[in-house]
Amino acid sequence: MKPLLAALLVWLPAQAPAQVAEPDDYRMDHYRGPVPSTLFGATVVGPEEAHRLWEDGGTAFIDVLPQAPKPANLPPGTIWRDKPRLSIPGATWLPNVGYGAIAEVTATYFRDGLAEATARDPAHPVLFFCLEDCWMSWNAAKRALEYGYETVYWLPEGTDGWALWDYPTERILPREPQP
Repeated sequence: MKPLLAALLVWLPAQAPAQVAEPDDYRMDHYRGPVPSTLFGATVVGPEEAHRLWEDGGTAFIDVLPQAPKPANLPPGTIWRDKPRLSIPGATWLPNVGYGAIAEVTATYFRDGLAEATARDPAHPVLFFCLEDCWMSWNAAKRALEYGYETVYWLPEGTDGWALWDYPTERILPREPQP
């Protein structure tokens, strides 16, 4: 075998993306990293299929990107502005619901947000996303399945993949918790 061909055969497998196994439970840490290509019970979609669902208008889009908290140690009088979130137009932003373990108040916020986005119909299709290689959307979609939602889509490429296809984005605000 020629040296160049032998080197190429050794180099190519190292360039292939690592396959990530779907865990049995939620991802509990290191939320930014390679994600599985599957989510049992859900349909995994790419940006083109997500765009088709968005254009059809029959699917609730749920953005689960976490929202950075206001730092506790800011000097008095400091103006704090949340980082703007450019997302899929019409999406509901439910920040911080994609962690592996969530407090009951966050679970209630998540359930209420899903109920509002789906007109309280667990058969209403719902699509979860965050950023590319973000376990938050995987966790949130898995949780929605456990809550009884029947048609769950997961967009692992998130808004990064959506924007790469030059699909529209808009600034959205997080859903405020209801009293």
